[in-house]
Amino acid sequence: MNDAVLQVFEFGPPPWPTIDPFLFCVHHVDHYPAGDQHFAPVESLTGRNIGNDFSNTDGWSMYHGSTVPGFPQHPHRGFETITFVGTGLIDHSDSLGAAARYGNGDVQWMTAGAGIVHAEMFPLLNQAGSNPAEFFQIWLNLPAADKFARPHFSMLWAEHVPVVRVADEAGRASEITVAAGALGDHVPPAPPPESWASRADSDVAIWRIRMEAGASWTMPASNGADTLRVLYVFHGEHVTVGGHAARSGTGCVLSGPHDIELVAGTSDVEMLLLQGRPIGEPVAQYGPFVMNDRAGIEQAFEDYRRTGFGGWPWGVNDPVHGRAGRFARHADGRIETPPGDSGAPEPGLDRLAPQG
Repeated sequence: MNDAVLQVFEFGPPPWPTIDPFLFCVHHVDHYPAGDQHFAPVESLTGRNIGNDFSNTDGWSMYHGSTVPGFPQHPHRGFETITFVGTGLIDHSDSLGAAARYGNGDVQWMTAGAGIVHAEMFPLLNQAGSNPAEFFQIWLNLPAADKFARPHFSMLWAEHVPVVRVADEAGRASEITVAAGALGDHVPPAPPPESWASRADSDVAIWRIRMEAGASWTMPASNGADTLRVLYVFHGEHVTVGGHAARSGTGCVLSGPHDIELVAGTSDVEMLLLQGRPIGEPVAQYGPFVMNDRAGIEQAFEDYRRTGFGGWPWGVNDPVHGRAGRFARHADGRIETPPGDSGAPEPGLDRLAPQG
């Protein structure tokens, strides 16, 4: 085994095991049916545990949603969420009054910091056919010095996220989507200002790697001597990682400061890379709160009970945004849209305006 391959493991169903500075990684794949006028599945929900449906019945789940699939309002403190979307749309609403619709290659990066409540709903906009959804949700820790950072989210629109295409000597292609961490001269948009990833020495990278059958590509070494990587093989037959064959469902822990040769097997293969310098601090986690000790967790619960992290300004727990295009409306009222998308929510249709 190559010295750069430190560990090989089977990761099984989500959440997948992670290493410092990452806390959590889930790969959502849902083959949703057509939607109705409320953006809900047209198919019956009978037999599902509504409010906690992770069953994947018929290839999809409602999660904590009761009408629209998704995750109605819930709090976070002390870490960051990174939602890296392949297919489908997600509606964001939060306790600061901000809202967004993003997907189909977009990345939302949210620093929860001192505390925020948000909802993530998956509206089924297509009434004539299926509504496939596929995305990663990744939790990145914050060091103690930044646990109480000001909550903030940044949109990394697909049009600005680098997709690097390379070919080996035989012309077989590899494609690397760079959500975080530069790959050569290809640099993605910046993470939020108080993110762990905003520190140059954190060496954080998040890449989605697709390789054609038989393709080879050498992943360049990280910048940091202490950097660690986890490479998750989640689609395809197998790939050789630094000389070690890893089939689908296998993760490889890698030493960062080494080039790693990847060689796809007899079918196309897909992988997710999480990379970073460890924060190296104690982690105390209870549900949606991640602090450094039990006292910090207890304080998070007390603060949430007392303040609601700003309260919930929406009329419903599961807001959706009508038939809007992709957009982000930030807490200061600034509206941001990606190139070629009007992004304007439709008044009266979307339950978008905060109450009060």
